[in-house]
Amino acid sequence: MNKIRLTGFSEKDFGSILTQYKYSLHPGDIIAGTIFHQESQGFLVDVGVSIAGYLPIDEILLSSCNIRCDFKYLVNNTREFFIVAYNKDKQKLLLSIKRLDYIRAWKRIKQLESEDIILGVSICNINKGGILTILEGLQSFIPRSHLITLTAHEFMVKYHLPCKLLLADEKNNKIILSHKLALLDLYSDLLKVGKFVYGQITQIKQYGIFITIYGIPALLHISEIGHKYIKNINHTFQIGNKIKVKIIHVDMKQARLSVSRRELI
Repeated sequence: MNKIRLTGFSEKDFGSILTQYKYSLHPGDIIAGTIFHQESQGFLVDVGVSIAGYLPIDEILLSSCNIRCDFKYLVNNTREFFIVAYNKDKQKLLLSIKRLDYIRAWKRIKQLESEDIILGVSICNINKGGILTILEGLQSFIPRSHLITLTAHEFMVKYHLPCKLLLADEKNNKIILSHKLALLDLYSDLLKVGKFVYGQITQIKQYGIFITIYGIPALLHISEIGHKYIKNINHTFQIGNKIKVKIIHVDMKQARLSVSRRELI
């Protein structure tokens, strides 16, 4: 095998090597280059040979939550790019940063999913259905059913919420997170089956009482309130009161608890 001298290695030498080995570029390939000029809607990229690389502004940022900013800092930046399209006749490459970041982000997310760890995510927006967040640069979502009861202001103050991955669907680019599952993990030593804890009553229904324990919702079913039949729960319990209960089931899929008072009465 012929060895190449690194000393004095020029762009011309690089081009001759590509020609010698019939180097070809295809959409989906990854190539290194240096951004050297900014235009109105994008950047010109030097990829080391006589091929013009173009990076549109829309192909820079990965997340839609990012606000469009001044990209002058990219000039003279050397990095890798994803090839979106290659016009052989015009010798032009359409390049992307965000598509390469997208591939790498999903690899990291799959790794995070396998490790089943607690994640700190940034809040992007709040709507009726839940919270839009950012995980590894990708937009993700925390459904309201997997959030503790907080006001929008309290969410914004917290800004970084501990969460666990509930769903990571790369095919449909769908990432669902759960704040409650993270809390269950954080309080795992306290929220074990058989433990006695205090919770605050949030709702009273005919079939039972809803309480929160460390922010986690729990149901005290009417059959678990005591040994005697209770005709009217409202006469015995009031919203806002704290009561002592025993954890009898931990639902890790729905991030909720079932509790009982039968041993306390």
